[in-house]
Amino acid sequence: MAGPSPPLATAGEESPGRTAFEVADVVRAYGAGFLSTHPTSGAQRRVLRAIGRCRTVALGGHVEGCDTCGHTRIAYNSCRNRHCPKCQGQQRAKWMAAEQAMLLPTEYFHVVFTLPHALTPLIRVNPRELYGLLFRAAAATLLAFARDPKHLGGEPAITMVLHTWGQTLTEHAHVHCVVSGGGLSADACSWQSTKRHGFLFPVKALSKMFRGKCLAALDRLQRTGALRLAGQSTRFSEASTWVQLLADLRRTPWVVYAKPPFGGAACVLKYLSRYTHRVAISNRRLLFVGAGVVRFTWKDYADHNATKAMTLSAEEFLRRFLLHVVPRGFMRIRHYGLLANRHREPKLARCRELLGVGAALPSASADSAATDSRRADDAEGHTEWLPAACPVCGQPMRVLESIAPQRRDTS
Repeated sequence: MAGPSPPLATAGEESPGRTAFEVADVVRAYGAGFLSTHPTSGAQRRVLRAIGRCRTVALGGHVEGCDTCGHTRIAYNSCRNRHCPKCQGQQRAKWMAAEQAMLLPTEYFHVVFTLPHALTPLIRVNPRELYGLLFRAAAATLLAFARDPKHLGGEPAITMVLHTWGQTLTEHAHVHCVVSGGGLSADACSWQSTKRHGFLFPVKALSKMFRGKCLAALDRLQRTGALRLAGQSTRFSEASTWVQLLADLRRTPWVVYAKPPFGGAACVLKYLSRYTHRVAISNRRLLFVGAGVVRFTWKDYADHNATKAMTLSAEEFLRRFLLHVVPRGFMRIRHYGLLANRHREPKLARCRELLGVGAALPSASADSAATDSRRADDAEGHTEWLPAACPVCGQPMRVLESIAPQRRDTS
């Protein structure tokens, strides 16, 4: 990973959309040194390798050209790793197209559930268990309130997205939930709307129930030996320390945040696109990479959302970035309630019938993707979405030749 990377393009063959600095630049310049001095998991090493090779000759690609004006450019294949800042756009578009088909003509709410920072030492060595606990406790809390006739009396549609980072790449485990402002009654005979327009559930009550469910599940994991205790969490192996941790967490207010309802289905999709398939930091936030440091922008929510700049050593930047590599195969986006896979289609059909709409909303995103791009699968199974028009004259471009992957990584 150290040393110069293969050129992304030559004159007249620029890689479209490349920012001045990228996370890949940090990985290629400082990744090898970081790995030689820091213990990392197999998943973290795979992420660094993928990002370092993404859209370089190491993964192969093709030359595309325009028959009308003669413009040509090289397009290297992407790594498609879900932690790569350059590989989320098309996946997001495809996901959004599928998600649009599940929207109902009702108001939607945004609710955020956050795990306290006191659990960070446990999360570091038990990410799969603690992130899974977060999903289950948040979903169980929302469904309990929704099914209670005092609050809603129906089963809502819930989409959840896990984020593990704060603006400065520190650990901040939370789930963003988009919840329908109504639900299907238990007998499937009626659509139950919220008791008050613009109000879902009382936040303080949500917080108390969420805390109780999390702590009960956490204690159960410990009692059954399912938690690994290492590093800073080793101290919790002492029974008295564990009991004290739970007692402290019971006294701590847990953060549950609810935003006002969205303006409609289109607003829901636009909002969701900000959270799905997002990685810990985007390339556009990087201001400088070099001289052993990384400088990037961040938003200070405590200072009226002011945009500020932070400088970290490249080593510290990579350490923080890798904190947010989720376990292999772990699903960061999940559906509950009406959207749970088992009975999704018949339940949504019944809801549309009760709400007076005949079918799913048209999937404009999918139609747009089909119109604006074309697909090419290379020999290694990478899927590339190529621009349908020449950036110079606007006429169609075509693949002129393929570039074989560079089998041996010489970076």
